[in-house]
This record gives sequence, C-alpha cells and structure tokens, in this order.
Amino acid sequence: MSLHTKTNEPNLILMADDDEDDRMLAKDAMEAAGASYSCHTVADGQELLDYLRCEGQYRDKAPTDLPSVILLDLNMPILDGRQTLKQLKADTRLSSIPVVILSTSAESDDINEGYCLGASSYMVKPTEFSTMVNMMKQFNDFWFECASVPSFVRH
Repeated sequence: MSLHTKTNEPNLILMADDDEDDRMLAKDAMEAAGASYSCHTVADGQELLDYLRCEGQYRDKAPTDLPSVILLDLNMPILDGRQTLKQLKADTRLSSIPVVILSTSAESDDINEGYCLGASSYMVKPTEFSTMVNMMKQFNDFWFECASVPSFVRH
C-alpha cells in the first residue's frame, strides 16, 4: 500500500447515512464545491461494511476498490456509526482508511467517543446548503490537497 497526495485516478468517498435527503444534500454540496472525488453512498453501517468487504449485494464488486475516505453518520439503524467504526478499525484490511464522522450531533460525548473509536475527524452537519458547500470545499481541500491518504491498488 502506498500513500499519495495527488494522482490522475479519481478519489472515492464512501458515505454512510440513513437519511436519503442528507445523502443527496451532501452529494449536491460536493458537486457545488467542485469536489475532486466521486462519492458512493450507502444507507447504514452494515451496507458500508458489505461494500468494503464485497459481501451481500456488493459480492461482485472488486475487493481492491476501496475508498480514500469514509464519511460516517453516527445515528443509523441496523449498525450505527459507532459499531461500524469499531469494526472498521478492528479489520486490518480496512483500518487504514480515514473515517470522518459527519453527524448532526455536536455533543462533546459523541465527539470524544468518535475520536476514541478511531475517527480521523468529526464534522457537524450544517443546516444551510451554502454552509454545507463551504464545508465540502474545505473537506476536499484538506483531504485531497493537503493530507496524504491511503491509495489502494485498483484493477
């Protein structure tokens, strides 16, 4: 596994959020911000793990097609963000993928727990679209212009 800051290969964001409107708002904000990545969305933590592990409905997906960064909501049905983050960080194949929590909760207990579980950062979902666009622009600038993220071999 090698690290990179910029490549010709598009970066992939994997976003888990149970609220379809929130998923659409985030994707629209990413597009409006001129994001340099593509975004695949899933509805809960179990679907996120199935995607990453090529299980369930994703069993035909290439196992090397891993995201550069995961955006993870905390409060979801089936498998919530906390449980999902625990499983991600316990899986040696997936543990190096940066996980950014994107939640409506600004509670210090949720923020602290997210970092204790291994989140790379924590962002509170804004209520205004223009603020979300600005947040996605900053997200893009940090994760794909400043930081080096894991690069996984893609076939």
